[in-house]
Amino acid sequence: MLGIVDVGGGTRDIFGAGVLDYLLDEDIRSDAYIGVSAGSANGASYLAGQRGRNYRFYDRYAYRPEYMSARNFIRRGSYIDLEYIYSTLSNSDGEDPLDYEAFISNPCSFVIVATDAFTGKAVYLDKSSLKKDHYEALMTSSCVPAINKPSIFSGKPYFDGGLSDPIPYDKAFETGCDKVIVILTRPKNAFRKKSSDSKVSKYLTTQYPEAAEALKNRADTYNSELEKALELEKDGRLLIIAPEDISNMKTLTRDRVIMNRMYREGYSKARDLVKDYLKS
Repeated sequence: MLGIVDVGGGTRDIFGAGVLDYLLDEDIRSDAYIGVSAGSANGASYLAGQRGRNYRFYDRYAYRPEYMSARNFIRRGSYIDLEYIYSTLSNSDGEDPLDYEAFISNPCSFVIVATDAFTGKAVYLDKSSLKKDHYEALMTSSCVPAINKPSIFSGKPYFDGGLSDPIPYDKAFETGCDKVIVILTRPKNAFRKKSSDSKVSKYLTTQYPEAAEALKNRADTYNSELEKALELEKDGRLLIIAPEDISNMKTLTRDRVIMNRMYREGYSKARDLVKDYLKS
C-alpha cells in the first residue's frame, strides 16, 4: 500500500502540486493520502484526478486580492479569505470547481490534519467530513494563526494542522501503508527555528492558550518528526521529496518566478525518485 503525506507550507506547496501532477501523469495512485494545510487542498485535487488544478490556485488565484490581502484582514479579520478559496472558487458553480464525484468515489482514504484551537491537539478529519459544495473541513487545516481567525467547523474552532502534527507520516503507517512518500516544502535537512513562532504565539495566548503553546513548540514538533523521517528514509520505509532551495520563500510569499521553479522542481524530483522507490 502506498501513502502520500503533503505537509503544506502556503504558497511553497506549489512544489507539492508539481509532485502530484507527475503522479497523475504516470497514473500513480495512492491508497492513503494525509494532508496538512495547503497539502490537504492539493490532495483533494489529486484524488479527484484534476491535473493542473492545484497549479492554477498558486499561479493564478493567489495573486488576487480576494484570495489574500490587507483588505481582507480589515474587512473580515483574516488575511486569507478561505471561503473565497474553498467555496467561491471550488464549489460546483465556481470558477474552478472540485470534481467532488471523482474525489468521493476514489477508494483512496483521505485525512485532513487540523489543530483544535481549544486543546492545541491534532484532529484528523476523514473524507466523510467533505460534502459537495461544503469544503469547510479543508479550511480548518489551512487556517494560519494570527493571519486568520480560527476556522469554525461543526461548531468548533480550528487552526492549521501544522501546529500539532506537521509531518504526519505515522497516520499513513497506521492505515497499513508499507510505502510512504513525504512531500516537504523546505529542504529535507532544514530544521525549523523557534523565534518567529514564539512571537506569533503571543497573539493567541489570551483566547487560545493551548493553541498558543502548540505554536510555540511547533519547531520542536517539526524537528522531532523530521529527524525520525530521515531515519525512516535511511531504512527505506519512506521517501522524502523536498526542494533543494526555497529562495527564502515564506508561507505567503508570492513570487511567480520562484514558485514556477519550485513547481518544475517538484515534478522533476518526483520523476527522478518515485518509480525507483516503488520498485525497491
